[in-house]
Formats: sequence, structure tokens, C-alpha cells
Amino acid sequence: MSTIKPEEDANQNRRITWDGCSVLLDINDGDRLVFSRLTSGSIVKIGNKNYPLQPLIGCPFGSLFQVENGINGPCLSRVISTAEANNTEEKRECGIKDESRDNRALVDNNTAQTLTGEDIEGLRRQGASGNEIVEALIANSATFENKTAFSQEKYRLKKQKKYAPKVLLRRPFARSICDTYFKKYPARIGFLRVDTLSLLLSFANVTAQSDVLVVDMIGGLITGAVAERLGGTGYVCNTYRGDSPYSLEIVRMFNFGDEINRRIVRLPLAQLSASQTEVSKENGQHQPAISFDDPSNQPDASISSIPSSQPVSMEENTVSNTETVVSKVYKAAKPGEKAPEDVIKSWKENGFSSLIIAAPDVDAWSIVKEVLPFLAFSAPFVIYHQYLQPLATCMHNLQVEKMAIGLQITEPWLREYQVLPSRTHPHMQMSASGGYVLSGTKIYNDNQPNK
Repeated sequence: MSTIKPEEDANQNRRITWDGCSVLLDINDGDRLVFSRLTSGSIVKIGNKNYPLQPLIGCPFGSLFQVENGINGPCLSRVISTAEANNTEEKRECGIKDESRDNRALVDNNTAQTLTGEDIEGLRRQGASGNEIVEALIANSATFENKTAFSQEKYRLKKQKKYAPKVLLRRPFARSICDTYFKKYPARIGFLRVDTLSLLLSFANVTAQSDVLVVDMIGGLITGAVAERLGGTGYVCNTYRGDSPYSLEIVRMFNFGDEINRRIVRLPLAQLSASQTEVSKENGQHQPAISFDDPSNQPDASISSIPSSQPVSMEENTVSNTETVVSKVYKAAKPGEKAPEDVIKSWKENGFSSLIIAAPDVDAWSIVKEVLPFLAFSAPFVIYHQYLQPLATCMHNLQVEKMAIGLQITEPWLREYQVLPSRTHPHMQMSASGGYVLSGTKIYNDNQPNK
């Protein structure tokens, strides 16, 4: 048993990275976002060079790293903020606020910088750090002193991103993952924006001990966000049509522990709609699964080979069970396993506490009329779609069939601001639309089975 405790302790503190965890690398303050899995051999490419990620293992999330020249070549070195650096930042901010100069007399003719590319390469061969190269560029600029404080800071930041890039170690969670995918691969998550994701969780009333039914066709982002909010309580059931479940690749980026992974289950619609008799017959054709939570359920060849008439000593039994526990009981749980039979039976009798649908490739009404009967009466449901018309059709059909009340279609709106001294304003480029959300509450109908 003692050999298992270090592994448990290593995964208890989720604020510090460990070997094999997923991280989000924020390069140069959002210029580039990269998902990576920390291992001894993993690397990240910045510019035209590869940097090992070994120094990031064991560091807390939120740590800042900078490219430096190490003994074995370029590497990532952790940057610790000091009081002197903070004072320097405050002085720069004060300089920007008390600005009286302007840039009207400056002419951009590419002759202000006297340091050539060969000179910069020479500094690199001599072992100069990125910050030293930036200071050399500033010292050899003929127009730097005549610029405004804002222009000086902009120039410094531009050169720092090129010659001394910084990497921020971020923890992947629902908001950061959604933001990153929306910026890089929006089609993979159905163009779901982070404010729309928050609306889905709020309208569905996802709270502790909830049993949430999810139709997630956007890579598992909804499933992971629900599981993160449940925090290891209740269940999130990912249902699907046919025999091929939908992908849950995004869920693996959340670094969930075994307790939360066990609460993420899959179940086909055919099994949910089957009668209890058919389910029991279907389960009878398979051998019962062995529970690894109880060491007494483990098959033991040494005990089973002993005749029943021969007594078994307590010491031998204890040693055998201990060996079995060490090898199997702490096996990592994977998200998306089959739901326990007693839980399925409870869902059939009582229904789910909420329903979330994010299926942009399927007609909204066709999927709603299949999964809504599994929802408990007076339970909320919410449907996301990139376009308005499928949700409007679905809303009309729900009203005609008298299946729900409180129906409303919401279009979220988000404006992001840049907040800096003397230059606070909305961002110049914003997302035009975050999709649409149809929400409502299921009611009793004579044509529906009683939940």
C-alpha cells in the first residue's frame, strides 16, 4: 500500500504541474496559445527554435518563463517578479500618464536603428540574453528618446516579443479552453463563445449533486465544463445516437482526477429508451463487471487453487489481497465509461435533473424530441446552435406539442475592453455573434411517460 501513496499525493495538489499533465502555454501575452502535455521529452516551438518543457514540470500554474541561453542551448527559465521590477513598471505607467511630448516630428525611414542584423547575431554568439539585445536596440535607436512614453513602451514590447519571448504557464479549465479553441479552431467547438458557455451552464442549473444529460457534439467541451462545475458530485451522462459515441478529446485537457472522471459516463440513446426488462436481458448476456473498489472482489489464483476443505490462514489471505490492491485498485479512471446499472435504473425512474444540447450538425428538433422524455418534469433544458432558425423551429414545435414552458431564445453579446493607463477602449476586433441559446422548462404531458 505504501507504494501507491506518492502517486496520490502528486495528484492532490492541482495547482502545481506534474509529469503527464496538460497545460496551456500563453506565448507573448496571447499572441500564440498552445496546448501541450508536460513530459520529459515534450517541446514547444517559438520562432524557429524548439525549447524543452522539462523546466515547467513541478512549477505552479501562473508561472512566467523567459527564453534564455543555457549550457545546453536555448531554454525556458522561470522569471520571479521582484520589487525592483514592479517599481520600474509603476514608473513607466506614471510616465505615460504625465505625457507632454508627441511624435509629429518623427520620420519613419528605416534609418533610425544603427544596429544591424550581423551585430545582433554577434551578440547572440557572445551569449547575450534577450533583454540585453533589447536594451542594445534601444540604445542604438536615434529616435527612441524623442518618442512619447506610450510609443517607447510599444517599441520595447515589440522587440521583447521578438528577441526575449515570454511563456505564461496557464491551467486548462473551461474558460481558457473555450477561449483558445474559439480563437484558433472555432469550427471544432461549433463557434461556441465563452459567454455562451456560461449561459448554458446557468440556464441548465448545473449544481452539485445534479445528474445532467448532455448531447455534446463539439469535442467534449460541454461535458468537461459540466463535470468541472459538478466537482466530483452527481453525474454527467453523454448520450449519442447509434453505436459510435461522440469524441471527448477536450475532456482530457481538464486534468480531472479519478473522482471526477468516474462521474463522466456515456450511454447510447437506444439503451436509455429501452424498457427495464430489455436492459436486464441485455446485461444478462454479459459477464458481471468486477468492482476494483473492494479488494475481496479481485480474482486470486493462489486462493482459488486451494481446496475448499483446506482452511486458509489469515496471513496468506492478507498478503494476497494486498498484492492485488497495489496492482489494480488505483488504476486511473478514464472519462466516458459506461454508467453503473443502478444509476441507469434511477435515471429511468426519476429522470435527469437538467439537459444540455450542443449538436450543430443535427437538426435541433429531431434530437430534442428524442432526449426530452428522459428529463424529469419541471427540470430545465438548454439548446445551443450557431444559427437562429433551427432553434426557432424547435421552439415552435415545443409550444405546439405542449412539452415545455418558459421558452426563450437568447443571443449573448460580449464586448472586450483593453484596460491600460490613459488608453482604455474597446478592442478594435470583436466577435460578431456567439450563437443562440434556447432555454425552457419541461412540463407534464399525457403523451409522455411519467418520470
